[in-house]
Amino acid sequence: MMKAEVIEIWPEINWIENNELKEKVLDCWVYAIENSVLSIEDLKTIPFSLLLKECKIPFIIHKRTAVQLSVEMAKIMKNNFGDEIKINMDFLIAGAILIDVGKLLEYEIKDGKLTTSAAGKLVRHPFSGLAIADRFNLPAEVQHIIATHSKEGDFGQRTIESIIVHHADFVSFDPFK
Repeated sequence: MMKAEVIEIWPEINWIENNELKEKVLDCWVYAIENSVLSIEDLKTIPFSLLLKECKIPFIIHKRTAVQLSVEMAKIMKNNFGDEIKINMDFLIAGAILIDVGKLLEYEIKDGKLTTSAAGKLVRHPFSGLAIADRFNLPAEVQHIIATHSKEGDFGQRTIESIIVHHADFVSFDPFK
C-alpha cells in the first residue's frame, strides 16, 4: 500500500528502467516515511526548506522539479555531446529522487511547529540519506549522488550524474533565497 502512495507523489520513480533499482528507491522512501514525524500528505504541504523564510513551494514540488531538471539537462547534454559523454540515466534519476530522502529523518515537531532536530543538525541529510541508501544496497554511484549533491560534496570529485543533480537542485533552490 505504502509503495503505491510513494509512486503517486513520485511518478518519476517509474522513469527508472532497472526494476531492481526502482524497487530499492521505493524501499528507501517507504523506510524514510515510516521513520519520520512526517506523513506522505505532509510532503505535499511542508516548505521544501526550513532555511527559507516564507517558503511557499512544497517539499515534493521542489524535489520533483530537481529530478525533472536533471533528466532534461542530461538529455540535452547527451544529444549535443553524443559519445563524448556517458550518463547513466537510471543512476541519475535514482540519485535525484533520493538526494533529500534523509531530510525526513532530520525533522521534529516542537510546540506544534516543524523544525530541524538536534540530531538533524549534527547529521545532515546527505549523510542520513546515504545511510538509508546503503541500508537498501543501492549502487555506490547512486550513494555518491546523495552524498555529494549539497555543500558537503564541494571539496571532492563529483561524477557527471552528481554534477547534473547538484546543479539541478540548486537551480530549483537558489531563486527562492
